[in-house]
Amino acid sequence: MKVFPAVDILDGTCVQLVQGDRKNSVAYGDPVLRAEEWLQQGADALHVINLDGAFGAADKNVGLIKEIIRSTGAEIQLGGGIRSTADAAGWLDAGVTRVIIGTLAADRPEAITDIADAYGKEAVMAGVDARGGKVVVHGWEETAGDFITMARAFEERGAGALLFTNVDVEGLCNGIAEEPVRRLREAVRIPVVASGGITTPQDVHIMREIGVEGIVLGSALYRGTITLKEAIEEAER
Repeated sequence: MKVFPAVDILDGTCVQLVQGDRKNSVAYGDPVLRAEEWLQQGADALHVINLDGAFGAADKNVGLIKEIIRSTGAEIQLGGGIRSTADAAGWLDAGVTRVIIGTLAADRPEAITDIADAYGKEAVMAGVDARGGKVVVHGWEETAGDFITMARAFEERGAGALLFTNVDVEGLCNGIAEEPVRRLREAVRIPVVASGGITTPQDVHIMREIGVEGIVLGSALYRGTITLKEAIEEAER
């Protein structure tokens, strides 16, 4: 199981949000330095989110993200503000490993197929951000359909993997909600990367037992409730 440290960027700064609310952001400095720091501590992949893009300002932070791509040379999955196949193509051509599309996948599922046809299935990860069992889109401000139904539809459209974020527990550092992750893992055949609430090595252990392909570590990693070393050791057992 792979561990993806999160580098979430808002107004040019690495931040962590609580429950996706930009009013509850905590700043953690230069995103490029943070990305390099996680790699130095043992990560071999990064989860980069352009939060300004998610909130509607897709042009923000482009230079910073490209600098992370150039300076690290790491595997990078990128999301936030990718609202068209052209946006996705631009980032894939710039060197990201895979794009994460959530709102685009929900609004135009055929975009998954278009990206997969052009760059391969492994280049497109569909985001399944769920609150109360319903997919939320447009910066988690609007509700779409049932998360299992939509996940299966994304798989059928050609997504190479799914990013499942449990919004109910995201950013709270109170632990995971196991049942939705199990349901999703059992419902699809493609790899699932899980995010939301992972706080302790025991949470990592449970995710590994469920059989997810990877986990994203955000708030807990930045607050120090779990170290990257602890997470990687548990993930690789």
